[in-house]
Amino acid sequence: MKKYRGIYLKNEKEIGLMREANRLVSTVLDMLGDAIKPGITTMSLEDIAGKACEDFGVVPAFKGYHGFPFVLCCSVNEEVVHGFPSNERILNEGDIVSIDMGVVYKGFFGDSARTYPVGTISATAQKLLDVTRESLMKGISMAHPGNNLYDVSRAVQEHSEENGFGVVRRFVGHGIGRNLHEKPEVPNFVPTGMPGVNLRTGMVIAIEPMVTEGSYEIEVLSDKWTAVTKDRKLSAHFEHTIAITSDGPIILSQS
Repeated sequence: MKKYRGIYLKNEKEIGLMREANRLVSTVLDMLGDAIKPGITTMSLEDIAGKACEDFGVVPAFKGYHGFPFVLCCSVNEEVVHGFPSNERILNEGDIVSIDMGVVYKGFFGDSARTYPVGTISATAQKLLDVTRESLMKGISMAHPGNNLYDVSRAVQEHSEENGFGVVRRFVGHGIGRNLHEKPEVPNFVPTGMPGVNLRTGMVIAIEPMVTEGSYEIEVLSDKWTAVTKDRKLSAHFEHTIAITSDGPIILSQS
């Protein structure tokens, strides 16, 4: 595997394996989207995802990763990322729930996230979901060879903030391949005083805006995993794994 500034560049075969890993993640996220409704527990979603991994013959990427105990990250309302599925957490009409999931397929990782409405949600929550998804697509549109990584970051940040929302600083996107997290880090904001790297053909990165209704400041709860907005306002999260090719970015995490 070739390297550029410590970043693994993938060949066509490796990208093909990652496409399948990510397709399977996307398929499970489709299944979860169909299941999400008022009255369901987040542990029920965990059970669906775990069974799907068994059926597809893939390994859940998150379970056991640095001790994380579940297949899914289920983050409800003010929870930003890394929320635990629970039999006690029942989704109610008007909630939003972010589901982040990864798998390992033939030694390569897939990783994607979506935020879903539960029944009918408020206009503010719907705008937050729409803008977060749009900011992801705007970031992806900048992922061309020769562009700077922070062109992606800038596109995400500008669209989110122009619409009156905050962009989480503490958690960022990442390179991905034979490891869940590889170089480079992919922030959703432009760091000050840092040059960034030029994007190259063969890079595979996970771009994942985490956008908040209010302040971008967060805190981690006593379970040492669940991150919530400090002001307890809503947060949304969308993520795609993409390959950077000579023809531009290709979204791998589509079913």
